[in-house]
Amino acid sequence: MARKGRNISGWLVIDKPAGPTSTAVVNKVRWALGAKKAGHAGTLDPEATGVLAVALGEATKTVPYVTDALKAYAFTVRLGQATNTDDAEGEVIAESDLRPSDDEIKAALGQFIGDIMQVPPQFSAVKIDGERAYKRARDGEEMELAARPLWVEELLLTDRPDADHVTLEMTCGKGGYVRSIARDLGAALGCHAHVVRLRRIWSGPFEAENGLTMEQVEQMAHSPELDEHLLPLELGLADLPEVKCTPEGAARLRNGNPGMVIAHDVEYGEECWASYEGRAVAVGIFKAGELHPSRVFNL
Repeated sequence: MARKGRNISGWLVIDKPAGPTSTAVVNKVRWALGAKKAGHAGTLDPEATGVLAVALGEATKTVPYVTDALKAYAFTVRLGQATNTDDAEGEVIAESDLRPSDDEIKAALGQFIGDIMQVPPQFSAVKIDGERAYKRARDGEEMELAARPLWVEELLLTDRPDADHVTLEMTCGKGGYVRSIARDLGAALGCHAHVVRLRRIWSGPFEAENGLTMEQVEQMAHSPELDEHLLPLELGLADLPEVKCTPEGAARLRNGNPGMVIAHDVEYGEECWASYEGRAVAVGIFKAGELHPSRVFNL
């Protein structure tokens, strides 16, 4: 059965509160807008706050490009304790009286910058033989999770409110677990550690400070006022080069065929997106004056 709702396309940026899951936020936004289709660009843990970019309609086709973009987190780490979830929701499984100095912490951060390998937390959405790791972890199972590559562009100590806590900011690529950074930093310092507060400051082109609260979404639900906060689908393509369609090229691309485009500084074989009269038409591969589409937008 076809999903009921409006065919609206664009992005709505939410400043997610602590508590609800990312899926719950998406469902609330879909309800508030009466939208037929919605998704998000990157899960936040329930207790995490900050930018959750919700894609509506055709914008869901651009989600992978936002997910792949750089994102930044501010987080507070509790030193001296390890938990089974690597955050404050879990049980304390190890403790230490050691408290490293600011200089020792700054020196240790260097090993987490650049191309690193990171083991996801036991309580994570990583799939093991088709089952989520957190489901097995809840049953008391300890798993050997494979390390995954992560690009960390920056990791800074920004505050030391007291001996037990340190505040960090990290800019990283796709697939990073802040909880793993805290856990591994504690191990590197020999004192154990876990995350007690996590906020995503920005993700790709979207910033938390420009996001709506869930209270605002509910207040504006089913009103034209909420529609006015929708951002263009094209923002999700900000990291790709843009080419312009000819009228004939746009018509061919909309039918899923290669179409003629006007390109500047785009190399043969490069992925890019094509626009016509300011709106996205397709994403694809540029070859000899044509775009060969992989995604077509029905706007």
